[in-house]
Order: sequence, then structure tokens, then C-alpha cells
Amino acid sequence: MTETETPETIRYTADVVALTPGGDVLLIERDWPPYEGAWALPGGHVDIGETSRVAAARELVEETGVHVAAADLRQIGVFDQPSRDPRGRYVTVAYVAVVSADTTITAGDDAHTARWWPLDDLPERLAFDHADILSAALTHTH
Repeated sequence: MTETETPETIRYTADVVALTPGGDVLLIERDWPPYEGAWALPGGHVDIGETSRVAAARELVEETGVHVAAADLRQIGVFDQPSRDPRGRYVTVAYVAVVSADTTITAGDDAHTARWWPLDDLPERLAFDHADILSAALTHTH
């Protein structure tokens, strides 16, 4: 690295694909930019002292009211395309969880709305690269 090169600031996040056995996925409607008003997977920043798995379980509860033990989350993969977030460089570790279809959901502070979407009738466009993450989750679970 030359003296003029500055290391890139990278933000660390975790996302969750929560699926029902019947084929619905839990999405939140974002209540803030970027992608305000768009549907997205629950997720957010990994806090100091947390693993991405623990952060994923925490964010799922905060944004949707759905409780899943961190140990029950299965890692899908790491998503780190440089252009995946317009705010800068974000690297996310994505997880999948299967939850009961009668699980109660409640939109949290970070979400305008949270709801189950049938996999065969998803919103036209998901925020960020969440369509890619969802596709990867479905490949892992089928």
C-alpha cells in the first residue's frame, strides 16, 4: 500500500431470511433511506462484542418481534459486492431460519411494516442485494 492509499471503511452487518415451512418470507418495509419504502430482509449492524449470528438474532427481534435462538440460525454466506449499499462499503453475513407460520410479527422501531410474503408473490424490487440473498437461502433450504 502506498502512502496515498487509505484503507476502505467497511461496515459489518447481518441479515436474516426467515421462512415458514409453507413458503412465506418475512420482510420489513424500510422507514429510512436508502431504499425508504422498499421491502428488505430484517438485519442491521453488528454491535461491538457481537458475532454476526448474535446480531442477526437481535436484529430479527428488534425489527419484527420474532425470536429465534442464535444457535438456530444457519449461515447462508457472506455478501460483499462493493456496490451493494449506496452509503458505502457494507459486508453482510446472511442467515436463514425456519419459523412457524403462526409466528406473531410486530414491526419494530427500524421498520415501517413487517409482514409475511409468499415466495411466489414477492414485491417487485427488494432493497440492496436482498433478492440475491433470498435466492441463496432458497438454494440452501431446498
